[in-house]
Amino acid sequence: MALMRGIVLAFCLLLCGAMAARAAEDVDLALVLVTDVSRSIDDTEFRLEKDGYTAAFTSRQVLSAIEKGPLGVIAVAYVEFASAFEVRTVLDWTLIRDAGSAKAFVDKLNAAPRSFWGRTAIGAGIDHAASMLSESGMNASRRTIDVCGDGTNNAGREVTAARDDAVAAGITVNGLAIINENPVSWSFAHVQPPGGLQKYYRDNVIGGPGSFVLEVRDFRTFGDAMTRKLVAEIAGRLPETRFAYEPGDGPPPAWTRGPAFDMLSPVESGEDANGNPKSGPVRPPRLLDRARLQ
Repeated sequence: MALMRGIVLAFCLLLCGAMAARAAEDVDLALVLVTDVSRSIDDTEFRLEKDGYTAAFTSRQVLSAIEKGPLGVIAVAYVEFASAFEVRTVLDWTLIRDAGSAKAFVDKLNAAPRSFWGRTAIGAGIDHAASMLSESGMNASRRTIDVCGDGTNNAGREVTAARDDAVAAGITVNGLAIINENPVSWSFAHVQPPGGLQKYYRDNVIGGPGSFVLEVRDFRTFGDAMTRKLVAEIAGRLPETRFAYEPGDGPPPAWTRGPAFDMLSPVESGEDANGNPKSGPVRPPRLLDRARLQ
């Protein structure tokens, strides 16, 4: 009996030690990559997504951004989602601080098979990621969910509700909208909603301090967009590609007057150098450098 108590005590001490070690992990950024693997994304596009993640995480730009952080390390997890009950953590929390750890991460990512083929429950993906962040035990300066997909939410609870809950928990949700230029008939409304997928993501998916959405019109340039996105998220600033107003535009609408646009310069935010609103008609926002990535 004494031996059994000793074994149990030793196990508890080891468990507590492991938990304490994890709880003490300090990182510059805790990031969950939430990737759409619903049926509107075929196997070729799925493979190109994986190639894009590989190119981004092993790029000199991303590695340099990590190394220049106060702590020089980020924590990343990778999640795939389709319908409401099809959400899976493919790669749990991984610390990336240099080229070796980045390569180890993408090697595991590339070896993992596709998880699902169902509908598109963006809200379920965000909920899952938010739970991971709340339970990670990481001491992160910033916590971010990175949603990547090619369509609207068409399963599970409202994506806006999931987004709002995440933002209320102090999490920033960013987006990468992949534009499908040649959709099949049954998916047209899903991948090309009124106003475009980029607008849908801006209105329904992203939120929180410094949030932004980038648009990519070709899966083959996914890696370029992801690189720019990761550099911005790691550095804690908006990317070079962001919503802005051209000279001559009127004052920006109310939705730009929030934390997501705090880093825009006065000229880019629709004001002159003295902070006064510019005159002229208000036009829909554009991407500063179009970000078509064609």
